[in-house]
Amino acid sequence: MDILSLQAFIAVARYESFSKASERLFVTQPAVSKRVAGLEEELGMRLFNRINRQISLTEAGKRLLPKAQELVNQAADMQRFATNLNEDIAGVLSISVSHHIALHRMPPLLREFNLRHSKVELDIHFEDSEQAFHAVEQGDIEFAAITLPLELPANLIADIAWQDDLEIVVGLEHPLANHKKVDLSVLAEYSCVLPGVETETYQIIQREFETLGLSSKMQMSTNNLQSLKMLVVAGIGWSLLPKTMLDKQLHTLDCNRTLSRNLGVVAHKKRSLSNAAQAMRQLFLDN
Repeated sequence: MDILSLQAFIAVARYESFSKASERLFVTQPAVSKRVAGLEEELGMRLFNRINRQISLTEAGKRLLPKAQELVNQAADMQRFATNLNEDIAGVLSISVSHHIALHRMPPLLREFNLRHSKVELDIHFEDSEQAFHAVEQGDIEFAAITLPLELPANLIADIAWQDDLEIVVGLEHPLANHKKVDLSVLAEYSCVLPGVETETYQIIQREFETLGLSSKMQMSTNNLQSLKMLVVAGIGWSLLPKTMLDKQLHTLDCNRTLSRNLGVVAHKKRSLSNAAQAMRQLFLDN
């Protein structure tokens, strides 16, 4: 039983597809199929049901999956530990970064990191904060730079890098655009466009509404903040956006609330960060 076979098994289980697993592992589909078949032969049992091109785990596969993930994580942790012994900052660095941080915070940091550590090969996944959060839990990446949730699972640790101030905004043609101050009770009468209910940004405004016994009238939802801004400018509804995104196309409403969210880095407590990951993480926290 080798690590490559276990990695192939985990990838196929996660994506329920041999082709998607091959893309994620950067190997051919026949290579993934061969590794999984070899693992099944070695264990003497089928790990996947293959019915009408649909892939699903067998009961044996379901029981093996968490153990396989644990073994792969331990092997990767040992490799990072060995690499760290020579204090060299090199190798592949796999992290996830939320779209907003990538656009508004990361460019100068990435430039500085590349100048300091040119031997590092960057493998950056640009994802929603919730997807990146899950990738940390699964052990797919070393850490994630995301919008931090109010509460963390016990197996994760987070450090705040920035406080991201938020503003309630409308388009210039919106009925509330001629107001400077608006009570939340008045705002609740108008449609809004917000990120998904699973996001911390949505929860921030939702908690404010709930304290007053109010509910929001969701017109449309997207986790892409640039798309939200476009919808607000088009007059579809009001929204909650970071100050870093505001411009003359938007009108800010004072609702007598100080709203903000924390942006930072999340890592798994049981994972040893590589030298490259530690250097990148520190760069985030220092800026």
